[in-house]
Amino acid sequence: MTSTSILLVEPKDELAQSIIKVLEPSGYRVTHVRTGRSALLEPSTAITLVSTNLPDMCVREFVHCHNKKAGVGVAIAIVEQNQGLLAAETMKAGATDYLLRPFESCQLLSLLRRIEVVGKPIANLVAESWRSKQVLQLAHRAACTKASVLITGESGTGKEVLARYVHQHSPRADGPFVAVNCAAIPESMLEAVLFGHVKGAFTGATQSQSGKFEEAEQGTIFLDEIGEMSPSVQAKLLRVLQEREVERVGSHKAVKLDIRVIAATNKDLREEVKNGQFREDLFYRLDVLPLHWPPLRERSEDILPISQFFINKYQDGSRCHLSHDARTALCQYNWPGNIRELENVIQRALVMRHGDYITAQDLMLPMELLSSTQETAPSQSMGHVEIKKQAEFQYILEQLRHFGGNRTKTANALGVTTRALRYKLAAMREQGIDLQSAIGSAA
Repeated sequence: MTSTSILLVEPKDELAQSIIKVLEPSGYRVTHVRTGRSALLEPSTAITLVSTNLPDMCVREFVHCHNKKAGVGVAIAIVEQNQGLLAAETMKAGATDYLLRPFESCQLLSLLRRIEVVGKPIANLVAESWRSKQVLQLAHRAACTKASVLITGESGTGKEVLARYVHQHSPRADGPFVAVNCAAIPESMLEAVLFGHVKGAFTGATQSQSGKFEEAEQGTIFLDEIGEMSPSVQAKLLRVLQEREVERVGSHKAVKLDIRVIAATNKDLREEVKNGQFREDLFYRLDVLPLHWPPLRERSEDILPISQFFINKYQDGSRCHLSHDARTALCQYNWPGNIRELENVIQRALVMRHGDYITAQDLMLPMELLSSTQETAPSQSMGHVEIKKQAEFQYILEQLRHFGGNRTKTANALGVTTRALRYKLAAMREQGIDLQSAIGSAA
């Protein structure tokens, strides 16, 4: 049984007691408070469950203040049926997830278990900021489905690490994870690498060879830098995704596939589609469940923990720490190269240091990219906007599933008109979300 500590912020005693009766028999240690301000004075807990009906402050303000506390865990909003827009705004403010009232005991416990899974240490993945934790929550939900995933983000943000996370938390975790960097393979070879070839298919093909798709059978194939793929290979990839079968180069025999596809890009594929550089039908096939990995400068709480991760990885057994001026410089730097650049900086600093401490001078960071502000304002942050959009779309999809695709009931639960919901669904389709695959035939 778990021993996780939970802070429950619920103004109504009867509602609080009904939640406590579910949690305590499962081993959770629950502290109940009735107001937001009193909750902010409580010691930090692993999980905070907060009602959206606080008597003394807006739940968005509470979540914002909660996330600024040192050593704080995640915040989960408890949302009323008619508060769909407030749920999206609360996620924007920094809530990791939400729970829709009325809910079953199993729903609450399932959500908490998912939160605990995400909160456990993950090999090669450090996520301390609320933005990173939000992305991991969405990734964990995506992992439980069969749908294709498209991961977007700048170069060096760790898109392959996120793809591995999805694979490791999916039913295919025991199967292979096959990663292919589409930008690193010459165009003339990419087709044979992906789809395989038969003997004599081209000069040098002295024997038949399976491709990466066949190697990923019953597992996951990760297509990195998918935006670099040529139009001819895009067309063949589309057929593979549609038919779930592959033909080796030089063969007309189809090989059935049981795979999950995760793609990643640092490009704006919608712009690539508009410019005729990427097939629109392929984009829709890939972008069923989109995930955006924010750049490092937009999740500054991750910088120092990731730095320590690399210190532990590369130090030669001797003790090594970051000095105060080094910690300040790391947090003030803009990190245009993201985590990949941070890794290189730490490796270099470990070589340049004298003694047990890495100093700001050892980091050798360009002065022109140091700033007194650590983070872009949320209103100006594209990553922040993208996370808000993902959270809102995910909320709508869950409501549609809950009501079996019934749009009238879904609109009532969201607190909007059916016409407004229709416009929102159209916007989701324009964003490349395949409603048919995401919620089933009822869409």
